Amino acid sequence: MRTQITAVHFNATDSLKEFAETELQRLKKFADGILNCEVEFSFNKQEKKANIHISVDGTVLNASAVTEDFRKSTVLAVDKLEAQVKKLKTKQHARH
Repeated sequence: MRTQITAVHFNATDSLKEFAETELQRLKKFADGILNCEVEFSFNKQEKKANIHISVDGTVLNASAVTEDFRKSTVLAVDKLEAQVKKLKTKQHARH
């Protein structure tokens, strides 16, 4: 899984990047076909936003979350992606 992490208008710390990569590893147990992951961090005064795009078996899934902390935003966005991946896998199994 190729992961690209970008920070808009600031430099993300190494610990934040490692945290994001660790959180994204949770998705591997639900889908083996994850090819690309793009994480974008941005902020606006008190709001910290994590926007995540993943490519699973030719389908692009997106999730974003806004909280007062980048780590909380990342966890919430990955939780949303986890639900989307589960739903996608359910649909794929139903077709076969």
